[in-house]
Parts: sequence; C-alpha cells; structure tokens
Amino acid sequence: MRTTFVEGLSELAEENPNILLVTGDLGFGVLADFHERFPDQFLNVGVAEQNLSSVAAGLALSGHIVFTYSIGNFPTLRCLEQIRNDICYHQANVNIVSVGGGLAYGALGMSHHATEDIAILRVLPEMMVVAPGDPVETRKLLPQIVAHDGPTYLRLGRAGETPIVSPEATVKLGELTTVRSGSDLLLLTTGGMLPVAVGVADQLGQEGVSVQVASVHTLSPLDEPMILSMVEAVPIVITCEEHSIYGGLGGCVAEVIAESGLNPTFRRLGLPGRFAEGVGSQEYLRAHNEIGHEALLGLARSLHAQATGFEAKTMRS
Repeated sequence: MRTTFVEGLSELAEENPNILLVTGDLGFGVLADFHERFPDQFLNVGVAEQNLSSVAAGLALSGHIVFTYSIGNFPTLRCLEQIRNDICYHQANVNIVSVGGGLAYGALGMSHHATEDIAILRVLPEMMVVAPGDPVETRKLLPQIVAHDGPTYLRLGRAGETPIVSPEATVKLGELTTVRSGSDLLLLTTGGMLPVAVGVADQLGQEGVSVQVASVHTLSPLDEPMILSMVEAVPIVITCEEHSIYGGLGGCVAEVIAESGLNPTFRRLGLPGRFAEGVGSQEYLRAHNEIGHEALLGLARSLHAQATGFEAKTMRS
C-alpha cells in the first residue's frame, strides 16, 4: 500500500501543483523519487510531528492540498492536539498518512504500533478516516481523497500487501467494498486484515460455509445503510481488525447494530483492550495475539457450529 500511495500521489502531483507532501524526517527510500521530481512540492520538517501538523494546517489554509507522512502512531497520537485544534477545527485540507497501521512495525515494539489510532481519530469532528484493504483500494481512493475538501486520516499498510479487490471493482469513499458474497456468515474487515478475511472465507467455502466479506475502508463516515443491509441478511457477523476492539471497526459496527434493533450473533476480532504482546514480524504478532488467520478461522467455525449444529470436516478427529 505504501508504494502504491507514493506512485499514485506522484501522478496526481504532476497534474496538480497545489499538492504538497510533508514528512517528519521519514520515508527517504520510498519518497526519494517524489522529492526529486517535485522539489517544490515536498517538505521535510524534521522529527517534530506537532510542527508537522501545524505547518500542514497553515499550508492548507493558504490553498494547498497537504499530505503529512510518517510511521504508525507518530503523525497521529504524538500531535493529537495540533490535529484537533489546527486541522479539524479549521476544516483544513490536510491528509494525515500513517504508514504501518496495526502491527506492521512489530519488531520495534509498542511505541511503533498503531492499534488505537482509528478509535481516536474517528471521534474528531470533521475528520474522515480511511483504511484501505489492499493496493487496489488505495489506488482508487487516493484521487477521491485529493478531491475531498477537509481533513482525512489515511491508514496504510507498510508494504507487500496482496491485491485482493478486482481492478474493475467500484471503490468509493464512504461506501464499503463487497469482496466475497455469502449467506451463512459476514466478515467485515478494515485495513490490512482483508487478505486474512478472504483466506478464511475461501477455506470455509471449501467446507460448505458460505461467507460474505466486505472491506470497510471508510470508518468515518461509516456506510451504515449497507452494513445494516448485510447484517440483516446473515445470522452471524464478525468484525476483523488489526486494532483494539474498542472504538475501531468493531466499536463502529456494534454501535450501529445496537441502535438498529437487529440481533445477529456478533463478535469482534481484534486486540482486547491491551497492548500487543511479543516482539517479531507482523505475521508473528497477529498469530501470537490471536488476531490472525487461525484465530479468525476458529472463531468463525465455532460460531457457525453453534448456530447450525454444523461441524466442519477439519474439526473432526
């Protein structure tokens, strides 16, 4: 996603000189080409994220479309007051780009994990929160973000994410993307957990369980009508996220379901209100903290078995 973002932004910057990219002394290997091609549209403010946000707000209020760029929680939590007061309050056209959402920088420990960011950013007035599920969604959403006049938080994976969504698919801000159709169980996912959900859906499909998968790439504003339409059509709903279950996708969907009067079997797969345990790769930390493929597969199987009496073949001894 990171590479796709920079490539897409370069194409847009070539057409629109008002686009500026401002970094907090990070991303040199990835941003080098952008810097060389558009030296007047690139600014490094140093390791000073509060300054990063305030400078971005000033540039935006001067008529520019500004993207700030840094790792995980640095351009969000470290400068939250500036985002709230300088960017959101003034409805400044600043797009905060967080690279390595979730546990992507796993080996660097909790200081580099971004597992509370969605919950915190989505409650800020005026802030649009976007977490694409793969490079295809990233590419399709970026021009729409540029066209959107106001603050946006764009949460990206670090690198190497598998394209899942069809290049021909329609991907729109504020509308979830249906990736798989199904009638027995619904998996709602956001960000880099999309490949995990699709892998689980495909495996359960081989066992006779029909699973629908949707990428909820826009969390604020949330596509409530479509979520409710999907929830109403299935008996089991699971949200999947590389984030705390509080305030993120699970929290969003729980709020919507609670006020709708619908009563599906509902579970949230995510971090249960604690920091991620362990040190290692993103894949290792997902498995170790029980938010990876096996954890989601086990939860889905268990809930489907409880609802139908069905016992997957792979569960039999």
